[in-house]
Amino acid sequence: MKVLIRGAGVAGLTLAHELATRGASVTVVDIRRQIAGNASWQAGGMLAPWCERESAEETVLSLGRGAADWWSAALPGHVMRNGTLVVAPARDAGELDRFGRRTSGYRAIDAEAIAALEPDLEGSFTRALFFAEEAHLDPRRVLLELQQKLVEMGVRFEFGYGAVHSRSADVEADCTGITGRLTGLRGVRGEMLILKTSEVALARPVRLLHPRIPVYVVPRSGNLFMVGATMIESDAAGPITARSVLELLNAAYALHPAFGEAELVETGTGIRPAFADNLPRVERDGNTIRINGLYRHGFLLAPEMARQATDMILGHKTKKELAHEAHR
Repeated sequence: MKVLIRGAGVAGLTLAHELATRGASVTVVDIRRQIAGNASWQAGGMLAPWCERESAEETVLSLGRGAADWWSAALPGHVMRNGTLVVAPARDAGELDRFGRRTSGYRAIDAEAIAALEPDLEGSFTRALFFAEEAHLDPRRVLLELQQKLVEMGVRFEFGYGAVHSRSADVEADCTGITGRLTGLRGVRGEMLILKTSEVALARPVRLLHPRIPVYVVPRSGNLFMVGATMIESDAAGPITARSVLELLNAAYALHPAFGEAELVETGTGIRPAFADNLPRVERDGNTIRINGLYRHGFLLAPEMARQATDMILGHKTKKELAHEAHR
């Protein structure tokens, strides 16, 4: 079967992997000139289904549980299974309690345990929540490595405006995110920073809770740290705002004062596609399959969405479809 995938973000690449693994002939086209620069490129890369449950439906937890295993199998060595640490300043201790009430899969730890997990945070926080089963990855390395693997598997890539015109295929898969402009789809703007410092070392993502601007700091190789991310109900593109830079920098400084001397090496924005319920959808319309609405859960939910879409494309019914038929 020949499948044309429109969009080379995390949704398109994971779908290409699932299809190619199961014997389909796959071509991926994207209006951009390269993988870099899309919303997936700006992601934090946290595979944190239990933490995300704080503000998301149970569906996100159930769909995202297997994400770390999928990425580990697809790209061995790229998933860091060090868990997630959630902290809050003493004045915002109530936020930590609220986070705990809305989530599961963690253990409450004290200052001594915090220092054992993250020595550079010793003395900074008296309590925390540790989600030991969570993981993270570097989205940029993963996207590039996955593209290379797909090329070796025989997947064809075409980039640029000339690549997006219709061509012969048995099935088309629309994975274009916010540019798909589906009915009911909205944009949620996310802004982030990348800081560089050798004065801080973290082994895992750390979420700093605040009633107005909760943020996360994700360590990357080369003394880099991704600090994100705002959630603004807007599909406006363009550079990061001064307000967001200040808020993200203040949060990083609150986590560790050495971030105040860090180099600000990059700022970025991305428009996350979301439906009203903030849950992703895989939909079929004739010979077109659409994956969209991944919202802030791209790397977490894309593997399961790719599995569902592959079942549709290759003629297998999803669990949801079977359940619907059983209740007719």
